Amino acid sequence: MHIGALVIHIAQSVSLTYLRQTSNLRIIHPPNPWVKYDDPCSTTLFYACVYKERTSREVCRSRIRNQRKVREIRKLNMVMEEEIVIVGAGIAGLATAVALRRVGIKALVLERSDCLRASGAALTLGPNAWLALDALGVAHKLTPRYPVRQKARMMNVATGEVQEVSLLRNNKGGPITVHRKALLASLAEELPSESIRFSSKPISIEAQAQEGPYTIGLEDGTVITTKVLIGCDGVHSFVAQKLGLAEPIYSGRMAVLGLAVFPEGHEVREDVLQLLDVGKRGGVVPLNDKEIYWFISFNAPKGEAIPEDPQEIQKRVIENYAKDFPPTYTEVVRHCNLSTLTMTPLRLRLPWDVIFGNISKGNMTVAGDAMHPMTPDLAQGGCSALEDAIVIGRHIGKSFIDNGKLVPAAVAGAIEGYVKERRWRAALLITASFMSGMAQAGGEGGWFMKMFRDSIFYRFLLRKFMGIADYDCGKLPLMDDQNKTH
Repeated sequence: MHIGALVIHIAQSVSLTYLRQTSNLRIIHPPNPWVKYDDPCSTTLFYACVYKERTSREVCRSRIRNQRKVREIRKLNMVMEEEIVIVGAGIAGLATAVALRRVGIKALVLERSDCLRASGAALTLGPNAWLALDALGVAHKLTPRYPVRQKARMMNVATGEVQEVSLLRNNKGGPITVHRKALLASLAEELPSESIRFSSKPISIEAQAQEGPYTIGLEDGTVITTKVLIGCDGVHSFVAQKLGLAEPIYSGRMAVLGLAVFPEGHEVREDVLQLLDVGKRGGVVPLNDKEIYWFISFNAPKGEAIPEDPQEIQKRVIENYAKDFPPTYTEVVRHCNLSTLTMTPLRLRLPWDVIFGNISKGNMTVAGDAMHPMTPDLAQGGCSALEDAIVIGRHIGKSFIDNGKLVPAAVAGAIEGYVKERRWRAALLITASFMSGMAQAGGEGGWFMKMFRDSIFYRFLLRKFMGIADYDCGKLPLMDDQNKTH
């Protein structure tokens, strides 16, 4: 029996040596080889823990296999060493990883879900977002599939009055609404399959020195050390908590949104249709001949319960929130694919918390909603996340190219430059989005607020607010062939 165990131990040692030489894993030796295990050979199965799937659909298909691999990893005391770790595989996280890769830096993205999340159904991207996507090299994948939105029709539900607003921005085009899953897939395709580690929820972050490295403990028992840590983990960011950023606040409004599917085709022809009522605002945006993105936002007290059953949410929209809306709108809601339906409280981080708060410490920082959650009233949440990715890629990339590697002190200076560039821009976006939302909802302030919305905001101020999208976040630095990762 001792000879058999020794053979197994030798096989494991050879395998571990091979991994050390061909990857960036540092493996702590398995337990005593003389102890009998139920399945001693199973500890070598972790080699297979490489995600070969390149799209969210393929990743979801491999869910069972990946869960088995995670269980095998837990049997080893494994420490992974990375240059940069990004927490969160949403828009900000994937875009940041792509930006870094384009300047020659490999990053590992940790995603708590077992596949790419596509909550939100669709999102509208302004000219600033398309400049960022062009810098990332993915804009060409999306623009042929979706039309530019040229105008929006604003209907007062109470009076039936309709105003038409141009969405075109001089020579910079207009907004384009895309499937969220299409955007995520386009970004993920730019990354090696092993760059995204699913089912990976951080539960601890410890800094070993002021400028790192950082030790990240995952829920599955894995430990990762990294020189740079970037939190792109959403509104309730774990990394933002570690930085000491103040929690986002409730805006006083909730939103429901989803994707309606018409297998035989629909007859909605407007670029964008918005419906305005007291304290409510709904909208429909056709994505193609068979799909329509729809949303509604409304005033709601803090702590209002959100039903778990999507059918109950759909019923509330039809019978309560949108009961006075035209039949065209409720028909769209009835055709909603319930798997895309989302109801969420709208939150924002106070602008002064962004201006004066700890956006970074050493080589740890945040981006996207982890830095600047905002209301969706100017459609700048996803756009600003893409801006963040380019700016942080530009600053860290320049440091990397100048030094030939990631030097902690230099990277800390690069992150300071990123934060300095983004603070005031993010605060402006948060403020303008909140103010736009208040004006468009009409509030409950009676005739004055409705008059202000219909006669002043839409006629004179909306285009000024839309000008916030006329922003160029810049290009990524060029690198020579020696520094390229692909």
